[in-house]
Amino acid sequence: MATKTTTALITGASAGLGAEFARQLAAQGHNLVLVARDRARLQETAAGLERRYGIRAEVLPADLTDDAGVAAVVGRLTAVESPVGVLVNNAGTGLLHKFEESHISAEKQHLKLHVESAMELTHAALQGMLERGSGRIINVSSIAAFLPRGTYAAAKAWLLSFSRSANVAYGPRGVKVTAVCPGFTHTEFHDRMGADKSVTPAWTWLTAERVVREGLADNLRGKAVSIPSKRYKAVAVAARVLPDRLLTGPARKAK
Repeated sequence: MATKTTTALITGASAGLGAEFARQLAAQGHNLVLVARDRARLQETAAGLERRYGIRAEVLPADLTDDAGVAAVVGRLTAVESPVGVLVNNAGTGLLHKFEESHISAEKQHLKLHVESAMELTHAALQGMLERGSGRIINVSSIAAFLPRGTYAAAKAWLLSFSRSANVAYGPRGVKVTAVCPGFTHTEFHDRMGADKSVTPAWTWLTAERVVREGLADNLRGKAVSIPSKRYKAVAVAARVLPDRLLTGPARKAK
């Protein structure tokens, strides 16, 4: 895939889809800014990518549920030196319990991470991208955005709608905005939230490599929405016509 070398900033970059976005962008020759909470893990990831691909990888430890952490990343996105030309809003987490069983503080933190922080980082990145007349923004949403599946799905639906609107508004001005909407993907995501993955059929799982490869390609083409695999494209189509009660899926179970 032919791309113009630039600096890519990736949130949630120490594991899962974020680490895979970092690897594939580094393989394309992009320098990186890696954002996550775990400094040691970020440094290990950055060093490995620099050795393997000969690029520069900055480390920016930040908690995006905290205002100070968001401000630190905004500062890097608005820096004039080594401007960020690719932003990947990937940082995210899941909630295991039903809404009525979840503590409201956890719900507010979840909403801030998925919606408020992604919105603020996108707004910061857009300023320089529009001035330069080029840029790429990828918001990692989910196939859940098409389904009635609690506050996680609601937050991802916001990212999906926002990305579609932003791509219409800013695509003609050189900034491509894409919501990547994977289904179940083999990462640490479900393990971190303590979910039992055995209840999910094997055929539903995707690899991180495929999700990122298709997401980057669709973004480069200027597509507003990227849904990796035919099986999940079919889910998105079915969601438009099937009753909500058939789309909620099985309840999450703890390990």
